[in-house]
Amino acid sequence: MMKTLLTILFILLEYGAGFAQTVKTEWPVFRGSYDLSGRSDNVLPEHPSLRWSVSTGVRTKSSPVLSEGTIFFGNDKGTLTAVTTGGVIKWRFESGSSIEAPPMVYRGKVIFGATDGILRAVDASSGRLLWTYHTDNQIMGSANLWTSGQRTGILAGSYDYFLHCVNPETGLPLWKVESDNYINGAPSFSGNRIVFGGCDGIIRVIDPLSGKERDTINIGIYMASSPSMSGDMAYFGDYDGSVYSVDLATGKIKWKTFAGPEPGSVMSIPAISTGRVVTGSENKYLYCFSADRGNILWRFRTNGRVTGSAVVTPSKVLFGSTDGSIYILRLEDGRKLWSFDTGAPVSSSPVVTADVFYILSEDGRLLAFGEKKKG
Repeated sequence: MMKTLLTILFILLEYGAGFAQTVKTEWPVFRGSYDLSGRSDNVLPEHPSLRWSVSTGVRTKSSPVLSEGTIFFGNDKGTLTAVTTGGVIKWRFESGSSIEAPPMVYRGKVIFGATDGILRAVDASSGRLLWTYHTDNQIMGSANLWTSGQRTGILAGSYDYFLHCVNPETGLPLWKVESDNYINGAPSFSGNRIVFGGCDGIIRVIDPLSGKERDTINIGIYMASSPSMSGDMAYFGDYDGSVYSVDLATGKIKWKTFAGPEPGSVMSIPAISTGRVVTGSENKYLYCFSADRGNILWRFRTNGRVTGSAVVTPSKVLFGSTDGSIYILRLEDGRKLWSFDTGAPVSSSPVVTADVFYILSEDGRLLAFGEKKKG
């Protein structure tokens, strides 16, 4: 009995009582979940070592996703590449237009937007084109998905000022909602709410079934990234360098904190842990805020802009910087535990699975890291 209690206590201390421990091998959508929270229950390797890398030879600012043993990502040439978790290229699809938006995978389809304004779906096994949906301007943010009962829709924001929703099986339009400027980031979905912001400086809360606005929250500063969600709360940054918490139930800003000391736009999507919000800034810092009050708990300075979005695990933070390094910090106090110099800027958000994590460098390399082998 005592042994059992000690085991339970160890698990709570090691992983945090706020995390439901489920080992996951899938990461089918940008940031790992439809709420874009960047939170993983998986435990990062204690001593990460590079297992393999695959190069496309083309610049990329995309991020990878993972489904059924295959990793998918795009590049500036317009190539969508499928790579096995063993580092073997399965297929390539040429869209003919730059793919900066991370793809997503749903029911055997890889769905992605490109700078030609077209949302495409290809077969995940073969790369065969299944359908296309045309917007009137470029798509820079990842597609996302909502589901309510038996109904589902694929979401994509466009520089045509609209958030588009399409049928995932056919690519036919379901609805679209207009904003007042470019939509640069991805929409998030949780609790039967779609939430997105854009260059008009307005957070919009949308009903997924009808596409009607439930609420608007005027920030006044344009947002080049995406909100993340946890329960009734949404977290996001703005171009002037502030980070916000908004209560979606009341439509009120709960807190706003300037990510100083130096100014810098917040292009990262906040990662949400239990009581903590972690995000980067173009001022070269990664920050950890109190989710409740917004005070800065710690900050970690890199030698480059932090434009990619971090992933938080029960006790660690994983992220990249344009200084070329990938970092693992201790979530509790921001102490550096590990780093790896890729030799190229990193603006990708990582994929974290049970024993391996994957991340892209801007020179077009997909890197896989696992526990360092003994001996």
